Amino acid sequence: MSEGGDATEAHRNGGGETAGDGSDGETELTHTDEEGEVQMVDVGDKPDTARRAVAAGAIRLQPETIAAIRDDEVSKGDVLATARVGAVQAVKHTWETIPMCHQIPITNVETDFELHDERVALEVAVETTGKTGCEMEALEGVTTGLNVVWDMVKAAEKDAEGQYPDTGIEDVRVVEKQKREL
Repeated sequence: MSEGGDATEAHRNGGGETAGDGSDGETELTHTDEEGEVQMVDVGDKPDTARRAVAAGAIRLQPETIAAIRDDEVSKGDVLATARVGAVQAVKHTWETIPMCHQIPITNVETDFELHDERVALEVAVETTGKTGCEMEALEGVTTGLNVVWDMVKAAEKDAEGQYPDTGIEDVRVVEKQKREL
């Protein structure tokens, strides 16, 4: 694993199955005990480190909706300001929605929205000092921020049948992960 990560951290941050010691090719599930019961990973013995994770994604919208966002003409209010608050709130509450996620001290959250012709892109950077990473927090910030955009513009995005044929959240991913000793 890069950045000095280990199997425990990889799984805690959405890695699913992680490789064991590499000698026999078997995989190790780090959120299950010997009996296969779900458990939270014990990070108590790990040293505190400074960590940063950046996630990104986008929501596809109609060009007219993008123009309304750009011109602050959405009837519900300032779309990006509201989505920014939602993204930060989601980061702070990730441990409440991802069952095996540790509650970590968030030291900084940055949100960056970019308006394109047919999409709004969002990048969320999260920083912490602690025993485990913050990738899930960054991902939660992106998905919630984009969901808030959708909620704010859904009236404009509906077609005649009340459906959303042109709207979709896509390409949500972790784009950067850093870890450094204190």
